[in-house]
Amino acid sequence: MASGSYDVSGGHAPADGGPTAQNKPDNTAFTQQRLPAWQPLLSAGTVLPLFFCLGVAFMALGLGLHFSSEDIHELELDYTGAPGSSCSRCANVTSSPTRHAPCTCVLRFELPMDYPAPVCLYYQLSNYYQNNRRYSISRDNAQLSGDSWALTNPITECQPYQKNHKLPIAPCGNIANSLFNDTFALYQVLRNGSMVSVPLDKRGISWWTDTNVKFRNPELVNGSLALAFKNTTKPPNWPYPVYDLGNNTGPNNTGFVNEDFIVWMRIAALPTFRKLYARIRQGNFSVGLPRGTYQLNVTYNYPVLSFNGGKKIIFSTLSWMGGKNPFLGIAYLVCGSACILTGIVMLVVHLKYRHQNEED
Repeated sequence: MASGSYDVSGGHAPADGGPTAQNKPDNTAFTQQRLPAWQPLLSAGTVLPLFFCLGVAFMALGLGLHFSSEDIHELELDYTGAPGSSCSRCANVTSSPTRHAPCTCVLRFELPMDYPAPVCLYYQLSNYYQNNRRYSISRDNAQLSGDSWALTNPITECQPYQKNHKLPIAPCGNIANSLFNDTFALYQVLRNGSMVSVPLDKRGISWWTDTNVKFRNPELVNGSLALAFKNTTKPPNWPYPVYDLGNNTGPNNTGFVNEDFIVWMRIAALPTFRKLYARIRQGNFSVGLPRGTYQLNVTYNYPVLSFNGGKKIIFSTLSWMGGKNPFLGIAYLVCGSACILTGIVMLVVHLKYRHQNEED
């Protein structure tokens, strides 16, 4: 054996400092790669039925998803503030850098058919990049979970919304500072001209894990949430501190556990996105929205003209698959068609050349 080589059988180390016997892997089936393996033998009799079965299954699922999505009713109302629209003045006032009083605009619309409950009310923003990296990391998850130390010591990723006048901002960061704050009130317009208020249920609009696990308020001080946030200040763009969020909807929807705030803090992946604002499923509208005339009063606070953005309000019904999503059904139909087409091509090739293979 040449000098410097390693004798596997004896396990002796060479004189030049090569590997020792202790470096040898254990003599087990796993380390020596002797584990049993299964290698399927692919043939036309096994591959062709698999392609056709997958194709039929995907086609059936795709048709079910497609027709379910088509049965969902949606109504979109753009209230960005195009010239001549009822919200154009509010859009210009809100985009002004000077302070202004809340501006209200009115949208009247016809519901062409009955919308069965629950009817979801979404707001949609476009050309809004929440997936920008510096924007998406501008938050303090420890602070949002109610950690008392993080409450007064926000992380540096929150800059420039980490501190204001030497006081820590709660909640800190760009995401919280840009909280969507338009509000909506819906009314049904009766034939005699009177209006009936449509209750908007804002309970349960956020993910359960967000509300019950990720977001927590700090411990109360003398039973007061305001005292728990005593040594902090509000984000610059907010008109009031965090402990006043949703203060008219009960103690379980205030501060960091406010569901509007939680919905906004779950950032979107695409520049055009919608977020759930409320559901319509209470009172006289527990069965949904009947067809007819409605009026939506919009308190216009959120500026979007500065970045060429757009705003919409969307009424949508639901099905077993959730909201309207035509892409999912189309994707399954395309995959199913591709499987069946591939199977047909392979079947033709097999029938054409199988005799040649048998002769060989």
